[in-house]
Amino acid sequence: MTNHHDKMKQGASKSGTLSRRSFLQNAGTAAASAVGGSYIICGVVEIAGGSPIRKGAKPAPSTGYILVDANKCQGCVSCMLACSLIHEGVENQSLSRIQILQNSFVAFPQDVAISQCRQCVDPACVKKCPENALSASKAKGNVRMVDAGKCIGCGMCFDACPHTPSRSVVAPDRQFKGKDKARKCDLCTNARYHWDKRGGGVNGLQACVAICPMKAIKFTTAVPAQKGDKGYLVNLRNSHWNRRFGFPEDRRKMGDKQQ
Repeated sequence: MTNHHDKMKQGASKSGTLSRRSFLQNAGTAAASAVGGSYIICGVVEIAGGSPIRKGAKPAPSTGYILVDANKCQGCVSCMLACSLIHEGVENQSLSRIQILQNSFVAFPQDVAISQCRQCVDPACVKKCPENALSASKAKGNVRMVDAGKCIGCGMCFDACPHTPSRSVVAPDRQFKGKDKARKCDLCTNARYHWDKRGGGVNGLQACVAICPMKAIKFTTAVPAQKGDKGYLVNLRNSHWNRRFGFPEDRRKMGDKQQ
C-alpha cells in the first residue's frame, strides 16, 4: 500500500489559522503551476469523532452528498489539491479523496471524469472493515468516516468499494509514524486544516465545492439515486454557461451518453 502516496516535503509556511482567502490562494497557486512536491500548512482545528457502527449493521443514510458535472469540469485539479491540503496539510494529489481522471486519447466530453465518494446508503466499505474503523455520528449527519486510530491499513475498504477507482485511499500517515491508514471523503467533517471557523461537514463548507472555479461540484442534503451514476453525475450548467462560453446546457447535445 505504500505506493499509493508521494513523499511528503515540508514547506516553509507560517503557523496560525488560515483565512479562506489565504487557503484559496495557496491551493489556486499550486493548481495553476506544475506541482513538483507537497506543501505543508499549519492551523489545526479540533476533530470530532463519530459513533462506531456495529459489525454487519447498516448505518442511517448520510445527510450530505457531493454531486458533480464532469462536462463542466476543466481538469484543473484544484479540488484534489484543496482536499489533500485541508485534510493532510499537504497538497498531494495521491492523498485527495476526490479524483479527476483525464484521458487525452478521447474527445470532449468523455475526456474528463470526476470520481467522488458517494456516501453510499448501503456502504460496502463499512461492511468489510474488520476493525470497525468506520463510524457514523448522528450529530455529524451520519457521514461515513474513518477512525484512523482503529484502522490497521489492511485496504479491505479499498477493495470493497464497488466503484473504479476506489473511493478509499490507503497511504502512510504522518500522524501515526508512517503507518498505512485509510482515508475517504467525510465532507470535510474531520478536516484538520479547515480555513473556516464553522469547519466542514453537512453544516459547514466542503473544500472541493468551495474552490472549484467552474462550479462543477455541488453539495446536497437530498439522497441521490443509488442505482447507476445519474444520481451523482448531474447537469450543473445554466444560461450563464451558454451565454458566456457558448456551450449547450443540455448534456445530450454535448454527446454525453450517461443521461
